[in-house]
Order: sequence, then C-alpha cells, then structure tokens
Amino acid sequence: MMTQSQLRGLLENSAADDKLMRVYGGQANELESARARLLALLACYGEAFGYEEEVGLFTGPGRTEMGGNHTDHQHGRVLAGAVNLDAIACAGANGTEEIRIQSAGYPEIRIRLSDLSPNETEYGTSAALVRGVCARFTEMGYALGGFNACIASTVLGGSGLSSSAAYEVLIGVIVNHLFCSDEVSLIQIAQIGQYAENVFFGKPCGLMDQLASAVGGIVSIDFRNPAEPVVSKVDYDLSASGHALCIIDSGADHADLTNDYAAITEEMGAVAAYFGKSVLREVDYDDFWASLPDLRNQVNDRALLRAIHFFSDNLLAKKQAQALERDDFSLFLSLVHRSGLSSARHLQNLYSAAQPMHQAVPLAIALAEQLLDGEGAVRVHGGGFAGTIQAYVPLSKLTAFKTGMEAVLGEGRCHVLRIRPVGGAVILA
Repeated sequence: MMTQSQLRGLLENSAADDKLMRVYGGQANELESARARLLALLACYGEAFGYEEEVGLFTGPGRTEMGGNHTDHQHGRVLAGAVNLDAIACAGANGTEEIRIQSAGYPEIRIRLSDLSPNETEYGTSAALVRGVCARFTEMGYALGGFNACIASTVLGGSGLSSSAAYEVLIGVIVNHLFCSDEVSLIQIAQIGQYAENVFFGKPCGLMDQLASAVGGIVSIDFRNPAEPVVSKVDYDLSASGHALCIIDSGADHADLTNDYAAITEEMGAVAAYFGKSVLREVDYDDFWASLPDLRNQVNDRALLRAIHFFSDNLLAKKQAQALERDDFSLFLSLVHRSGLSSARHLQNLYSAAQPMHQAVPLAIALAEQLLDGEGAVRVHGGGFAGTIQAYVPLSKLTAFKTGMEAVLGEGRCHVLRIRPVGGAVILA
C-alpha cells in the first residue's frame, strides 16, 4: 500500500498511465477523465480521514446485458459485458472495528464489525450491501478489520447498468485486498455480492450482474449450476465492429413494478412445476411442446409464452457468443433482433399490463428502429417494463441517432458506451 501523496504523484506524473490504460483503455479523453476522478477521490479521502494514510484505489464497473433476457433466474445462459462507467474508491484500513464510507450526496455509512447481521431497517440501502459483503467474507473464515473509504460513481442509478452490482463488486475488491491477500476469486466476489443483495439488501436478483461486473470484458455465462456458473470470456473487440453500443433511458419509472417482475419468475416456475422441475432449464424442450395441449389446462397462456421465450433466448444467448467468437457481427445483430422480438411477443416485458397507457419502452424501441432504418439492432435491456433499451448503432449514424433519440426522450438519455476489458480491480495500491 502507498500513501496518498505517493499515489497522487504517480497520477500527476503519468507514471500510472499503463495501469490506467489497462483498466480504462487507451482513449486519451477517458484516460484524463479517470486521472481527474482518482485525484479528486484522493482529495476527498484526505479531507475526510487524513492526508498521509496508506490507501489503495479500486474499481467496480457497471454492466450491460447483451443476450439472455430473463434467462438467468431459470438457470439459463446469458451474454453480458462490463462497461466503461464505474464506481471507484479510495480506501485504507483504519485499525479499528468500524467501517466508514463517504459517498458524494449520501450520508456517511458506519458499520461495526461486531454487528454483521441483516438489518431490515437497512433494506434497499448501500449500508445493507456493505454489511452483507463483510458478513459473507467473515462466514468464509476471513478476519476483517475496519476501513475508511471515499466512493464516487458514474454508473447512474436506475440506468439498467446495475449500479448495485458495481458497488458490491467494488466493496468486495476492497475487502479482498485489504484483509484477504487478494485470495478470493472474482467469481467468488460476484457470488458474495449476490448474497449481500439477496439477504441484506432484500432483492432476489440472479448472478448475472455481479459476474459481468466482476469478471470484465464480454462473458458468456451458463447458470445450469448456479453454485458453479461456467464463465467464458468472449474474445471480441466491439469497437472494431463499426457500431457503437448505446443504452437509452426511456424515462419510464421503475416504481410499482415489483409484481410485474415477480410474475415472470412465478409463471415460468409454474410451467417447470408441471414437469416436476424447479426451473425451466431442467425441462426438456421437446417434452414441453408435446405436453402443450394438457399444459394449457394447467397454466395460463402468458406463462406458456414466457416459457417459449426462455427456450428461445437461452439458445440465442449461446449463438450470440458463438457469432462474436467467429467475428460474424452481422449474424450477431440478427440474433439481437430475434431476441428483442421474443421479449416483446413472448416474454411481454416491454410495458406493464396494469398500466397499458404507459409504454415508454416500446415507443423508444420504435423510435430507435425508425432512426436505424434497417441497420444495427435494438432490444429491451434488463428487466423491462420500464427503464432502458439497448441499441447497436452504425458509427455513420451515431450522431443523428443520439440527437434523434434525445429530441424525443430528453437530453442525456442516450449513453454511448464501450465494453471494458477489466472488471473489479485494484487500480493502484
């Protein structure tokens, strides 16, 4: 570990540029932005906790789902990637039994290591995630100490880029480095983050978000055995495809959609239960179609359509990964299009059936298709019903596309992103 002044010197004198480029890429503007953010974080830490402490600089990126919409909770396949928006921290051990975290715009978090039990009053808060991550490390046999941290994030909350997973991975990387000699793998850090979100934060999420954030790059993930997911790096440079990755905020509110999200899991589960299985991944595809006449007497039609979506998108996610590995981006785009159609027709997660007059996501998709004019591809992104869509936009159309989307949806709604090769990481220490 180095002192703040040592780290500041490395950053200011460009001596850390190789390490910054490894994490953030070689674009000059992003390199300078990363340098400025990290220097500001060092200053924040100095003001809050002292200027000559030994500290490290850490990162946890946001993520984008590229294939497999609502397949992970049925133990299916997904394709996902870390993006160049991240949560960063300056953190160091403080020699006490207390964790203190300051984040701009939020009250300070203080957690005693003697109290790492779930606290219902913290559900839905960052404090719950910190407590949950530390609790899981402790359960794994590691002796933790207190630490101080200043955190800043460019992963917008509610953006569909999973700010919570970025935060969980960031805290996991900090704890792993400060107290575990970096022994815990990135896949384990992802599982620790999911545990914190499920048990302490109160959200029954799958593992895709945390894995994509922790591992970095583009990853193909098979959740057949969620305890030991098969994670494969996909060697593809999206920036060489001639297309930009855009995440567009439809402007719709995620509030009051819990029942819509829960219904997907419940209805897919009802189809699986017909076959005596717990998830659809365990159901034979041919048996499903052969049983359809009797199935209609047992479950509703929407449940059957959602099961059809699972079978389709589970296969498409695998084919998308294979298309990228073969450098066949045209095929990849056609598969993205097919996935989007399946989400709309079968999964039916573009808008809430309880509020049919509010259809911001389908409108955003229709607008994107008009602007793309038969090129690129667009699909719903993430959980659906509200929130974001994803588009692959030819570079020749990017300026007009962004302008056109924001003319209708509002300024700042179209985010042009890059896939980041590095996931959760120690930047400098």
